[in-house]
Amino acid sequence: MILSKEIQTPLGILLAGAVEKGICLLEFTEKERLELQLTRLKKVLGEDIQPGESKFFRLLEEQLQEYFEGKRKDFDIPLVVLGTDFQKKAWEALHSVIYGKTNSYEAQAIRIGDKNAVRAVAKANGENRIAILIPCHRIVGKSGDLTGYGGGLWRKKFLLELEQKFSDSPTLPFFRGE
Repeated sequence: MILSKEIQTPLGILLAGAVEKGICLLEFTEKERLELQLTRLKKVLGEDIQPGESKFFRLLEEQLQEYFEGKRKDFDIPLVVLGTDFQKKAWEALHSVIYGKTNSYEAQAIRIGDKNAVRAVAKANGENRIAILIPCHRIVGKSGDLTGYGGGLWRKKFLLELEQKFSDSPTLPFFRGE
């Protein structure tokens, strides 16, 4: 069974999903592809989703609150990451982009060893089911433009500005805003 809970944040409601081993979903509830993500998640896990409590939800809520207050830069919540080998590799590379910094899709592709996989990396990031904790919001266009974020570019901008504000070494500008 996948347990779900809505979590209120400064950016709106996030829908969290958890299984026995950790968090498997964290998505903005009005994301246009949320239903598709939920359907895929149910299919991959072979489980139904229902509202409920998980031991991981309290920890997730606490760490998200600390993050939005600028008190947390890394998360230590167990994650259950579901995807292809390529997607998992792309998502793992996102953790190399430190809090308060950004990188390009091209740099992410190079990091995983395939400089020609820029579009595939962008697509993998778009399939990321665990917003904020797997920090795809830190990836911007090569020229620094804000591009492609499932929660909306306004949320991406908010997250980047939040991280820059509380970063140990803030630098301006590190992305081109709207």
